[in-house]
Amino acid sequence: MASAADDDQLEDFKRATASCVRAMAHEKELEVTYGADTASASGERVRLPSPPRGLAAEDVARVRGEADGLALKMRFHDAATHARRQPSGQAAMEIFDAAEQARVEALGSMRMSGVARNLEAVMEQRYQKQGLENVTEKEDVALSEVVRLMAREAITGEAPPESARNAVDLWRPWVNSKIGDTLDELSRHVDDQEAYAELSRQLISDLDLEVGDEGMMEESESDSEAEDDGGEGEELNDSGTRGTADDSTTSEMVPSDMEAGDEAGEGEDSEDGDFEPGEGDEQPANPGTPPQMQNADDANRMQKAYHAYTTEYDEIVMADELCDAEELARLRALLDQQLSHLQGMIGRLANRMQRKLLAKQNRSWDFDLEEGILDAARLARVVVMPESPLSYKMEKDTDFRDTVVTLLIDNSGSMRGRPISIAAMSADILARTLERCGVKVEVLGFTTRAWKGGMSRENWIQGGKPVNPGRLNDLRHIIYKPADAPWRHARKSLGLMLREGILKENIDGEALLWAHQRLLARPEERRILMVISDGAPVDDSTLSVNPGNYLERHLREVIHYIENRSPVELIAIGIGHDVTRYYRRAVTIVDAEQLGGTMMDQLTNLFDEDTPQARRAGMRRAG
Repeated sequence: MASAADDDQLEDFKRATASCVRAMAHEKELEVTYGADTASASGERVRLPSPPRGLAAEDVARVRGEADGLALKMRFHDAATHARRQPSGQAAMEIFDAAEQARVEALGSMRMSGVARNLEAVMEQRYQKQGLENVTEKEDVALSEVVRLMAREAITGEAPPESARNAVDLWRPWVNSKIGDTLDELSRHVDDQEAYAELSRQLISDLDLEVGDEGMMEESESDSEAEDDGGEGEELNDSGTRGTADDSTTSEMVPSDMEAGDEAGEGEDSEDGDFEPGEGDEQPANPGTPPQMQNADDANRMQKAYHAYTTEYDEIVMADELCDAEELARLRALLDQQLSHLQGMIGRLANRMQRKLLAKQNRSWDFDLEEGILDAARLARVVVMPESPLSYKMEKDTDFRDTVVTLLIDNSGSMRGRPISIAAMSADILARTLERCGVKVEVLGFTTRAWKGGMSRENWIQGGKPVNPGRLNDLRHIIYKPADAPWRHARKSLGLMLREGILKENIDGEALLWAHQRLLARPEERRILMVISDGAPVDDSTLSVNPGNYLERHLREVIHYIENRSPVELIAIGIGHDVTRYYRRAVTIVDAEQLGGTMMDQLTNLFDEDTPQARRAGMRRAG
């Protein structure tokens, strides 16, 4: 009875929170769901952390605060204005985004005291988790977070949360000496995003940071780009989560139910050509080289459809080269600590998978053959029926023995927190399990070296900002575990995924090509590529100066090639986002904690399929 009452109370809380989100956002048709560990908004959908049963006060405050923050941003934030005024340079962009977040939240706090308390509770929990109350040096605190709290204080009169006051006070004298009365000016323009953005740029300049003119597009240029783009693409919001264009816009740009051969969806760019993989992906400075075409026309079409402005700053890097051994050990220990309660569950799934695979290793034979090994058990038949032919037998091959599996994990900012932690642990357990069964596993990650550009964008600016520059960020492709390396040698490297500075933006199409090329170079007969992601490709720098579906269209072309022309078997797992619209064989999970079991199930099902023909048929059925 108590359990039923708890469930009813939980459902009532979810419905009430969803209604509040719709009312605050002024969006009656907004779809509100629960399950993700972090809050996110995508078009007309909002996903909130699932509150645990019992509804403890801190859990209620967290969910309400996350919900209020998203609703306020949907109501008061104009993405086009923000993008137009956004400065260049990583530090400047972070402060600009933080100041805008303070404005949006302040508008809600000043209108509704309950919202102010909810937002305060979320910030208090976050800063306690970050350990801000214990910092002693201002360099240990992000300046962007300090500006956000000081702007909030100037607008609303509310002091920083208790856990962050010490951190803000460390920076306050220096910040005040630089910016003068600019914070007070911000508070007078909180209702005007355009004027507020201009003052934010002035504040950034006062802090001795380069503002530049990257976001300062003329209205006519902005309008023409919007027409070319066909709508807004997916972008990363201030909280690090993804937002996409609404479904109607997306479906017009790229149909969701294309048949084979028309995935590109536009004119001659939809012609695949009979292209085959090239050699370029193994070059360290060029992880994203497209497959080579059979003729110049195919190459020209692909170049028009997708290209990089420069690959000079791209990198393929081993995980242990991105931080020292001591930090790597600390991150691995943190990963084990965070997911200790999941190890038993994932371990049981791994043991079940291992038993199933090892059972397939039992020797099995084909009998009554005309050649092979003489079947001694049937020699008696020669005495009874001397005219009968001799009987031979031959051991059956085990399909999965000559197999390699690559796990390609999205290392974007929206994976931060529980999703990336569980992805790392699941990869760890899966590598260990398959290694025991004689199956080699490679673990790869993909991200970018910088937020919203990097050296590629700087070169583009210095080159006069040519139109349609193509991919405009520096790729970072990470090798956590090579296929030939034993699990024990790569175990610590998987902890690197918990390093927040690693997780930036995601350009899925080139990452998929890179992982695919590595698989094609392997000697194993059967090659499986499993992609783990939480949404569509996102890179603000690229999407701001190219058509809005630029990265997504390239991803579809790459997937179409692999699924229809490659010997590599492709599977995808979407965390919190539906990836079945991209991949023929895909599953979507709503909670990161489902990842381990889903990975095991998908691979086990593959190994249950006996022949390549059956596997291909299974892929068609799954689609």
